[in-house]
Amino acid sequence: MLIINFLLFQLAWFACVIGAAYQLPWLGVVITAVILSWHFSRVHQAKPEALLMGLALIIGGCFDQFMLMTEWVKYQSHGWSDAIVPMWILALWVAFASTLNVSLAWMHGRYLIALIFGAVGGPLAYLGADKLGAVTLDGNASYIALSIGWAIITPLLLYLTQHLNGFTVKDVS
Repeated sequence: MLIINFLLFQLAWFACVIGAAYQLPWLGVVITAVILSWHFSRVHQAKPEALLMGLALIIGGCFDQFMLMTEWVKYQSHGWSDAIVPMWILALWVAFASTLNVSLAWMHGRYLIALIFGAVGGPLAYLGADKLGAVTLDGNASYIALSIGWAIITPLLLYLTQHLNGFTVKDVS
């Protein structure tokens, strides 16, 4: 389950990013929905998992909306108004949340590691999206803001997993 969860998140990430780069914002959303269907077919308790995903969607969506409003990140292929964070980035937040109790469960309670993971991994994901044409980053300010944001959000979301975990230990091994 761990490896499958990790690989499915990678698939969702590439589908969202490539879809945005090629003006197909729904591609990533549809693939993410299919992946989430599989995820929920494996979950022991759907309600806490869905709440975690909803909170990740709100927190991540607000963060990316801030990045959009400051023009530190410019997104391709919104799928709706260019003034609102794109649907494919919202799908990515939900897909990321699907990893928190499975392939990223090893970080539960390890908040310093989560902080470092977020501070480095978040900006690297956006850099990859930039190189593939899904976003445009506005220099060093973008990377600093992304690093700070992800350094806060990653441990916060992992903290929330203490109360919002739809899996048992047996489920994720």
